[in-house]
Amino acid sequence: MTPPNMTIEPLVRLSNIHVAFDGRDVLCGVDLELSAGVLTVIAGPNGAGKSTLLEVVAGTREQRRGDRTTSGAIAFVPQRAAISERLPVTVRDVVSVGAWGRLGWWRRVDAEARELIEGSMRRLGIEALAATPFAALSGGQQQRALLAQGLARRADLLLLDEPTTGLDAESALRIRSVLREEVSRGVAIACVSHDSALLGDADRTVRLREGRIISELDPS
Repeated sequence: MTPPNMTIEPLVRLSNIHVAFDGRDVLCGVDLELSAGVLTVIAGPNGAGKSTLLEVVAGTREQRRGDRTTSGAIAFVPQRAAISERLPVTVRDVVSVGAWGRLGWWRRVDAEARELIEGSMRRLGIEALAATPFAALSGGQQQRALLAQGLARRADLLLLDEPTTGLDAESALRIRSVLREEVSRGVAIACVSHDSALLGDADRTVRLREGRIISELDPS
């Protein structure tokens, strides 16, 4: 338990963020903080700037103006991954990339990392698919494999873009359960989602419209 007089610094702080596409701002003066042990769901209509905001947090999208400060390791799980069917990439290969990010590509995968990779697949129910080509998976199976990759990173902050969209009920429930487990161990999670069930699980909801945050709801 955190002492009452101790202030916990957020893992990510965005201040007055502006991002432009083709000369038009798609994010306008956005301020956002993400803290450990909090599940934040970013919601809003299509075109509101949700995925762009997630990319700024991840550091994969440069802002036109504003400040971004981060601490700790970040894992970014996109909505889907385009991997050529010609590439002999298995589910285990995809999940292992998370461990490489944690260890550094120059280090051999040790027993601890192998258990992390296998354990991440078990948690998402895809251990039986470990040797299956990633491109041969269904959309739901691919999404679970990508999330397993993020878990294998053992990051402080997990970013997810529509993690349950288009999935069957069982896959969506498994993913939501895993996210709550990660939050309970202190991971900060931010995800873009329209899923009412995931919104119901959120500790905090941030709603965007036309590139601006219009509301923030923290049930606590």
